[in-house]
Amino acid sequence: MGDPRKAKKLFHRPRSIWSTDQLGAELHVMGSYGLRNKRELWKAQTEVARIRNQARALLALPTEVRSGKEKKLLNYLTRYGLVKQEATLDDILNLKVEDLLERRLQTIVMKKSSAKSPYQARQTVSHGHVSIGNRKVNVPSYMVESQEESQILIHIETPATAATGETS
Repeated sequence: MGDPRKAKKLFHRPRSIWSTDQLGAELHVMGSYGLRNKRELWKAQTEVARIRNQARALLALPTEVRSGKEKKLLNYLTRYGLVKQEATLDDILNLKVEDLLERRLQTIVMKKSSAKSPYQARQTVSHGHVSIGNRKVNVPSYMVESQEESQILIHIETPATAATGETS
């Protein structure tokens, strides 16, 4: 049954974590998206694998059975901006980890603000300088929905605005 105080792991480690090309690829992705450790990358890989497995299972079903479930999965992925509105199950099978990492709050803040690196964007988010609508979000791994993207505000005091008491 398990201990209720200990949560289940949200990721699966790769089978061989010490292969040279895998280490290089993981290091590149971690540096590009400012991930803190490999666990964050493995969580994203597990989530993409889960989504792709759902699509694969739906493809195995007869068309009359899968239509409702297919719409549900496509609406979920469209809401998060992972696929386009007119996407099919084949588009879901083409998802990559980078597509999921692009929807993290940290990555979107890096692209919207004048952050010099993904690590600076992570610090901006975790220090509480980012809000979505009227709600402060300080979780860098927060998955941003497509409709929330326009509501992201970055509240950082620059030296010029600190003298006048304004915030941007």
